[in-house]
Amino acid sequence: MTLIRFVLNVLWLIFAGFWLAVGYFLAGILCCILIITIPFGIASFRIGAYVLWPFGREVVAKPGAGAPSLIGNIIWVIFAGFWLAIGHLVTSIPLFVSIIGIPFGWANLKLIPVSLMPLGREIVSSEHAFVA
Repeated sequence: MTLIRFVLNVLWLIFAGFWLAVGYFLAGILCCILIITIPFGIASFRIGAYVLWPFGREVVAKPGAGAPSLIGNIIWVIFAGFWLAIGHLVTSIPLFVSIIGIPFGWANLKLIPVSLMPLGREIVSSEHAFVA
């Protein structure tokens, strides 16, 4: 199973992950310019790292995330999340053209919810996600 995840991650990195991660890292840099938006920048960097190597990891709700995460997510959707979700959607379309790209297209669509609302979520290995 580990070899399959490695191959999927390498192919993902080549066909979609690198450019999507660049988008997340640019959003993180922009968010870190102002002190008040640093939490958004950190969330963007965290998700950018996840987008680089997604197979074998899952996004789960963070226990104890409450109203501040909800308010932050609303702000995030307005300024960055909407555009990053569009990036995932646009990137998934050419991936669906070939048989080999279909799983990567679905993986791209699966990243849209976390790109819209990243706060109050954490990234864990797949084994830990099913335990929680």
